[in-house]
Amino acid sequence: MKISTLLTGLENHGDHLDVTTNGAKFQVYLIDENIIRIRSTFKDEFPEELNYALVKTAWADASDELMAGERTRVEPIAIELTEPEPGVHAASTGKYTLRIHTDPFAFEIVDEAGNVLHSDLPGRSFMEDSLGRPTHYVKMGDHNYFYGFGEKSGELNKIRRRMRMHNTDSLGWDASKSDPLYKMIPFYINFDAERKLTHGLFYNNSADSVFDMDCEHSNYWLRYSYFQAEAGDIDLYFIGGPTIKDVVEHYTDLTGKTAMMPLSSLGYMGSTMFYTELDKDCDKAIEDFVDTCAKYGIPVDGFFLSSGYTSGEDGKRYVYNWNYDRFPSPSGFVEALEEKGVQVSPNIKPGMLNTHYLTDEFEEARAYVRTADDSASQVDRYWGGPAHFVDFTSPAGRAKWSEHMTKQLLDNGIRWIWNDNNEYEIADNDAITEAEGLKRPIGEMKPLMSTLMAKTAHTAIEAFDADVRPYVTNRAGYAGIQRYAQTWCGDNGTTWTNLKYNVPTILGMGLSGVANQGADIGGFDGHAPEPELFVRWVQNGVFQPRFSIHSCNTDNTVTEPWMYPEYTHYIADAIRLRYQLAPYYYSLLHEASVTGAPIMRPLVYEFQDDPNTWNESFEFMIGSSLLVANVLDKGAESIDVYLPAGTDWYDFETRQWLAGGQTITVPVTLASIPMFLRAGSIVPQCPGLTNLHNQTIDHLTLLVEPGEKTEFGLYEDDGVTRAYEHGDYLNTTVTVNPSADGVDIDFAREGAFETRVKTMELEVLCRRIAPLSAEVAGRTIPRFLNYDKFLAADEGWFFDGQTRKALVRYANPNGDYRASLVFKAKDLVSI
Repeated sequence: MKISTLLTGLENHGDHLDVTTNGAKFQVYLIDENIIRIRSTFKDEFPEELNYALVKTAWADASDELMAGERTRVEPIAIELTEPEPGVHAASTGKYTLRIHTDPFAFEIVDEAGNVLHSDLPGRSFMEDSLGRPTHYVKMGDHNYFYGFGEKSGELNKIRRRMRMHNTDSLGWDASKSDPLYKMIPFYINFDAERKLTHGLFYNNSADSVFDMDCEHSNYWLRYSYFQAEAGDIDLYFIGGPTIKDVVEHYTDLTGKTAMMPLSSLGYMGSTMFYTELDKDCDKAIEDFVDTCAKYGIPVDGFFLSSGYTSGEDGKRYVYNWNYDRFPSPSGFVEALEEKGVQVSPNIKPGMLNTHYLTDEFEEARAYVRTADDSASQVDRYWGGPAHFVDFTSPAGRAKWSEHMTKQLLDNGIRWIWNDNNEYEIADNDAITEAEGLKRPIGEMKPLMSTLMAKTAHTAIEAFDADVRPYVTNRAGYAGIQRYAQTWCGDNGTTWTNLKYNVPTILGMGLSGVANQGADIGGFDGHAPEPELFVRWVQNGVFQPRFSIHSCNTDNTVTEPWMYPEYTHYIADAIRLRYQLAPYYYSLLHEASVTGAPIMRPLVYEFQDDPNTWNESFEFMIGSSLLVANVLDKGAESIDVYLPAGTDWYDFETRQWLAGGQTITVPVTLASIPMFLRAGSIVPQCPGLTNLHNQTIDHLTLLVEPGEKTEFGLYEDDGVTRAYEHGDYLNTTVTVNPSADGVDIDFAREGAFETRVKTMELEVLCRRIAPLSAEVAGRTIPRFLNYDKFLAADEGWFFDGQTRKALVRYANPNGDYRASLVFKAKDLVSI
């Protein structure tokens, strides 16, 4: 047992600080004003840097060549050591001050006002036990809320939870209790509710580990949390706030923003294991699925192709092996679906069975994870039997994988990739990975393999077609997976519990930097969902950034939108709502790519000052404007909805005004999707949109609530290529300025992309008074008193008294412009 209890030495190198104790030694970097790195080791020397998770570093790293183009090497803040009081040394970022206590040794971080945000547990700060496991203990108070931790079950706030960080194939998992799951993101947000202060801690260690958030108690140490890793070192990053929004943005400054996926990735992705398990004509079955969607008016833009398309003669899966009985012409199949507006995303797996026809080729190239003595390729249990595992930390592994992805998939017209079963459950943690030449044990690299698998797909697609925008989906991953892949939370069980608790799982991922994620809608494992459960799951799923109905039902059924004919219209209506909101979602995806903001957000993210949001797990926001309170319980005839304080709200369907800071009871039917519009909101929509591949968003309805000054970034590009990276985009900042006499809505444009929107319609809520007149770009817009005549007109405005909204339609001008509504009352009596 080694314990750091006494500071024994300090050496300031200017760009970093060496700290020595009677236990561990440390390196401290002030990366920027918001991020402080505290790297520790109990070994004699620090190992060479290898940080696949980071896009911002201040040191040389063995992955720098691989990460070229997406990593920034910064000059850290120069360290100026002070001694503010005896036994305390300090260094400041300008915003946060790191204080180093001598005896007992501990790190402490304070803000500019002197508030202590983070404090090690003095006398027990950094330890290494007799098994060589490093542990970091942190003091906590009586009012802490803990969010994040990546993909976790249970409610949003993880106080008094002990959670294991480990990648596992969790078939049929229980979203209320199961732990661990598929992904490992050792990052959390600490919200001190008493002082309204927030910060984050990221432990950049990809070995198995555990967080204890006040589960363990000791009368001698009072309240604390801890992080313990099975191997490696404690490499800690303090992430400053002061708000939850700020912490997420600064954390994604470090680990990367969400990838800008194609527009069509926001559509409905059809999927099921059933079709690719048919003996023959699987391609025709999938084409029929797409045609049936069209028959029922159900939009669809993609199809996740389950791994049955790779089945060999023995029925086992062999990646990059087309089964020509099931798919006689892969390229013809892909082309046929493209003509229908649907892209194919085939399932690929990094475990290659020993009987795989490519085994010798991959072994000869040393493309697999190796045995601990490096004498052969490692073999372990996998789906279908003993298998080797591709080593994505090896240039040879990446090259071989890309070569066959190109031959078997990209050459056949495929541009979307679905990475599955990539948890790397290799039992021998001492098996060796190449690790860019550093030869690291697999026990320290497992979740990084799945992240690098996604990066490899990106690289292969871009090498094949430099213009195409990759769309990669991953089941497993580590911190930073958001840079490459959309994710989903694996093979959930088909239960009401999982419908409900998948919500906080997704919200927690969003707070962990992964803005683009979802669940298998309808449930993957178990009997088919009963009709009510299926409808409610779809009504929730249409709000998840990844929307896919996917199943492997155990009762010989397949979960399809029309599986219950009397309920199909509910399913179709929900999916059409998703497509109507596509312009809003695409703008939010762009926001995530710039700031890291989640698309699907917990209430506490937007309303941190409202105590009623701190433990809310099931209501959520889409962006900053829409509150969604899905019906998540069986047989519900009404639900209670809390509307956060500090703003007003409107029922999305009726446009009825509601005061914030109250709980309302909402009667519901099976058709109900309770949604509420926040005052001071802007929501772009495209009514009637049914396909994101083949249709152009040439008309927009901008829903505006002008009660508060606000702005929104309406983002447009071609939705397909990478031209946006070179300025071919259009970001229109829409600013709403209300006054006593009316409202001005300004449109300021940036970027070279020529908008495809020909017709704009403003839907402006007018709670107190109808407009007197409307102007657009300096021109007076004619008013219609007859609604039918307004509908037939290319330009004009109409006031809908029932929902108290003004509808203003006009041709979309070029360049910047202003739209204005005048609310001054017209005195008809005095006339």
